[in-house]
Amino acid sequence: MLDMVKKAMLTGVGFAVKTWDEVEKMAKDMTKKSRMTEKEGQKFLDDVRKKYDEAQEKLESRAEKIVKDLLKKGNIATSDDIRALKKEISDLKKKIKGASPEK
Repeated sequence: MLDMVKKAMLTGVGFAVKTWDEVEKMAKDMTKKSRMTEKEGQKFLDDVRKKYDEAQEKLESRAEKIVKDLLKKGNIATSDDIRALKKEISDLKKKIKGASPEK
């Protein structure tokens, strides 16, 4: 029963988009309803927190990838692109100053 509850709670996209407070409340309600011991309940909450953090990281990573892909497709410069260009300009200025004849 406990495994089934865990699996049900930890699956789906909804888990990743809920706030930790919402997830924690649901998990605590589950522990009460399933009559877990305090130790089992704490382990369950720890497992839920770990899975929640993993889901958040995956969601964040996917969102970042999507944004980067959209910027690339839209031919829009990113801050990394601009930083690289600034560095290249700075390097070129230094080369030009070093190559110019002194008076």
